[in-house]
Amino acid sequence: MATGEDAKGQDNRNYFDFAPPPPPETEGVERPEGEDDPELLGPVLDALKTVQDPEIPVNLVELGLIYELVVRKGGIVYVEMTLTTPACPVAQSMPGEVEAAVRSVPGVNDARVKLVWTPPWDRDRMSEEAKLELGLL
Repeated sequence: MATGEDAKGQDNRNYFDFAPPPPPETEGVERPEGEDDPELLGPVLDALKTVQDPEIPVNLVELGLIYELVVRKGGIVYVEMTLTTPACPVAQSMPGEVEAAVRSVPGVNDARVKLVWTPPWDRDRMSEEAKLELGLL
């Protein structure tokens, strides 16, 4: 029996057997301590909404890919995010795009982006707006 075949000789491999391994979760990125900055929160959230998934014409916030957003006084921003799948073709570059969008906001002095895979993303995390836009409602 060849590797990837079951007892009947059927090929049981799938896409994930051939895809490159996903990037690891980001280590060493810490959530900042301190007092929240409610005035900076809105502009940072607006900047995050400019980053779109390249395959789905919806921004990362509406897709539910931003798990946590912390904006502290002094312009320190922490974003915990995931992707729709670990095999996402932009898995290596998307956290950098998010960081660049956050850093573009006046008043932001430090942007920390942590990529996580737990909990896994699913369509239930999408906003109603995103589901409507994609015809899922």
